[in-house]
Amino acid sequence: MQSVGLMDTIRLESGKDGISLSLDTGEVSADASNLAYQAARMFLDTHGIKQGVAIHIQKRIPVAAGLAGGSTDAAAVLRGMDALFGTGMTSLELGRLGAEIGSDVPFCLVGGTMLATGRGEILRRLPDMPGGGGVLAKPPERVSTAWAYRSYDERPSPAHPDNQAMIAALTDSLQAVAIQAVNVLEAAVLPAYPIIDEYKRCLIGHGALMALMSGSGPTVFALTESENLAHEAAQALKAEYPAAAVFVVPATSGPGTIRRQDS
Repeated sequence: MQSVGLMDTIRLESGKDGISLSLDTGEVSADASNLAYQAARMFLDTHGIKQGVAIHIQKRIPVAAGLAGGSTDAAAVLRGMDALFGTGMTSLELGRLGAEIGSDVPFCLVGGTMLATGRGEILRRLPDMPGGGGVLAKPPERVSTAWAYRSYDERPSPAHPDNQAMIAALTDSLQAVAIQAVNVLEAAVLPAYPIIDEYKRCLIGHGALMALMSGSGPTVFALTESENLAHEAAQALKAEYPAAAVFVVPATSGPGTIRRQDS
C-alpha cells in the first residue's frame, strides 16, 4: 500500500453533544453510514466523551474510485479528535480503533509504503518508493467494491503478486517496481468496464512504465520515470478522455498534517 499526495481537508469543532457531518459534495452521504461519522462515534464512545463534534469534509479524493477516500477521512477524524480532545492515543491504539471501522483505516493513519496483511490491519514498514512520477485517472463510472470482490470470487485471477519480489524492487528502481506490479481484481472488473483498459493503454502509450487499476477500480494509476513525464501522460489522457478526473501525484511518506486553530 502506498500513500500519495492527494487528500481531503477535514475540519473538526467540538460542540455540546451529538455528531454533525457536512460535505462540499452531494456524492457522499452525510449520515451514520459515512465512515468519518462512524469514526467520530467510536472515538466518543471509547473515551466516554459527552461533548459532541461538528465535522466538515472538503473532498478532493474522487468518490467510489478505489482510492480509499472514505477510509482516509475516517483515519483523519480519529487523529484529529485525538488532538482536539487531548486523549493522547498511541498509533497502536488508534490503529485498533481504525481496524474496527475498515480494513484500510490503519494504513491511512500512518501512510507511507507498507506491506498490509491480515485484513489489512497488520502493517510492515517498507522502503520508500523510488523517485519518479505518478498519475491517477478516474473514469466517470463507479465500481462497487462488494461487486468487484464477488465477481473475483466467481472468476479468480491466475496471476498473483510476488510480495517478496516487490519488496526487493523497492530498493532497486521504479522500473523494477513496474515489472512486479499486478492487480488480481482486474480480471473480474475489466470485462465489465473496458474504459479502464482504455485508460491503461493510453497512459502506457504516452510514456508510463506501467498502468494498473487501483484497488477495486475504476481509477487507473500509472508510474513514470519523472514528474514531467507524468504531466505529459496526464495531459494526453485528458485530451483523449475529457470526462476523466486526472491527477499527477507524488508518493508520500506519511499521513496529512493536523493544524489546531484555537479561538
